[in-house]
Formats: sequence, C-alpha cells, structure tokens
Amino acid sequence: MTNPDILAEINDKKIGVLYGGFSSEREISIKSGEAVLNVLKKLQLNVCGVAVDRNIADKIIKEKIDIAYIMLHGPMGEDGTIQGMLEILGIPYTGCGIFANAASMDKDISKKLFKYAGILTPEWKMLKKFESVPEIKDYPVVVKPLAQGSAIGLTIVKKASQFSAAAKKAFKYGEEIIIEKYIEGKEITVGVVNSKALPVIEIIPKGDFYDFESKYEKGGSKHIIPARISEKAYKTAQNYAEEIYKIFKCKAICRVDMITDKNGKVWVLENNTIPGMTETSLIPDAGKTVGYDFKSLVLKILESAL
Repeated sequence: MTNPDILAEINDKKIGVLYGGFSSEREISIKSGEAVLNVLKKLQLNVCGVAVDRNIADKIIKEKIDIAYIMLHGPMGEDGTIQGMLEILGIPYTGCGIFANAASMDKDISKKLFKYAGILTPEWKMLKKFESVPEIKDYPVVVKPLAQGSAIGLTIVKKASQFSAAAKKAFKYGEEIIIEKYIEGKEITVGVVNSKALPVIEIIPKGDFYDFESKYEKGGSKHIIPARISEKAYKTAQNYAEEIYKIFKCKAICRVDMITDKNGKVWVLENNTIPGMTETSLIPDAGKTVGYDFKSLVLKILESAL
C-alpha cells in the first residue's frame, strides 16, 4: 500500500529521525524514534537519529539532513514549534503542519473547533493559575493540563474534595488546565492515514482509565479491532475522525480519541497529530488489519515530506 517509487525518490536524500525532546513523553518519543529508525536502516536508506535538545537547530544543520522524520510527542514537538523551525530552515518534514499541531495540542482550541463543526465533545471549562475555581455542579469531571498528551497530569475527580489535588497535579504541566465533563463509556480511537479512517479500536485499560501506564506498559491495555460498538456508532466515529483530519488540515496521519456512551453517542476528546509508533501503539495495530505492516506505515508517513 506504499508508493513503489518512494525508495527511488529518496535514495539520494539524508533523512533525520527527530526524537526525544523536552516533554513528559520523552521516553515514548525515543521508543517511537528508534522503531522508525530501525525500519529505515533496514531499507538501507541514508538515515540518522537526531536527539532533540536545546541545540537542535545546530544539530540539524551539522547533520545536513534533507528530510526530517518527526517522532516527537507532546509540547515542543507536537505543538507546531519544531515544525516552524524546520520551515524557517527550509527542510521538508513528515506529518502535520504548524496549524494542525498547534490547534490539536491546545485542548480548548480543539474542542471549540469540534463544536463549530457539529462534532460532539464533552462540555468543559478553563482555569488559569490563581483564578477563582469555576462552579462545578455535576461530578465526576476530568481535570487535565491544557497541552499535554498520554493522559499526563490527568485525574478523574469524583467529588469536590478531590478537586484541589487534581488541579495542583495538572498545573505542574502548564499555566492553564481544562475541566471537562466525564463521559462514562467505552474508550475508542480512530487513526486516519491520508484522509481515510482506519478501523475503530476499542481500548480496554487495565486500570480505571487509559492512563500513561495503560498506554505504554506491556499488558497495560487490550486493543479490540473492530470495536464492539453499534454499526451507527462505528460509522460516526470514522466520519468524525475523517472530518477532524480535514478541519485541522492534517497531513499523512492523525489519531482521534473518543468515548461511546451507554446510548451509543460518540464523544470526541482530542486529536493526536504524531501518534505513537511503538510496539504497543494503536495506529500500527489498526494498520495491520487493512494491509499496512509497520514498514509500509513508516514509509507512508515518510511520503508526506516529499
């Protein structure tokens, strides 16, 4: 399912796989980056790993790369910053552009775009540090940082007495947090490759919800493909994912996280512009079911930089 000419097209180009970075998802980024790097090395392409730190611009110039393969997760990698720097340097890069990354990382902006497009998303309120806490009438709520991934800093708050600790935890990761209505139901996710939705995955976490450990530890969660939801909900989830890919002006790939409630309604939580590419990641799992082995998926993403 990969353009057979891509290897010939990039044969004389040097590819730099960017991984690491500064976010709380650094270790996952390293795993994703190493997995991609191994595939490209096996294909005997001219490739190098570039560990992202404060000297990243100098490193990129020194390595003289022609293409940047971005495998960064979270702030400073999945929020448009590294993409902006590469645009200034004139280096093509994989995946989504500045707008898609920035808008997806900011959960408040994301949810406003979902709502504008008529896509169901749980109601929410924003809270800045040192502001008065808004009135919360209905618990439980989800308290999380405005701009983090992998459920980092997230707490499901079941009663008012738990709110302060949850807010303190979320504020460790930024100046703003989001307070979102909790939707009880099945956690599902839909990957999109080149504007086409992959099969819907149902996620069964080992713990109470799909937290960091559930995402990345072996045995932390089960991925059921296709998701055990109604035909209507399944189609809605895929339609939502494809619409979000279009609205956010995504390129090559994204993954949209959702919940289906007991009435079969589908609620969108967030969009991920650089999904994980590790052995426990969701996109590779879904890709396998429609003919994308890991190698072809890596190359499909690489095509987006050409």
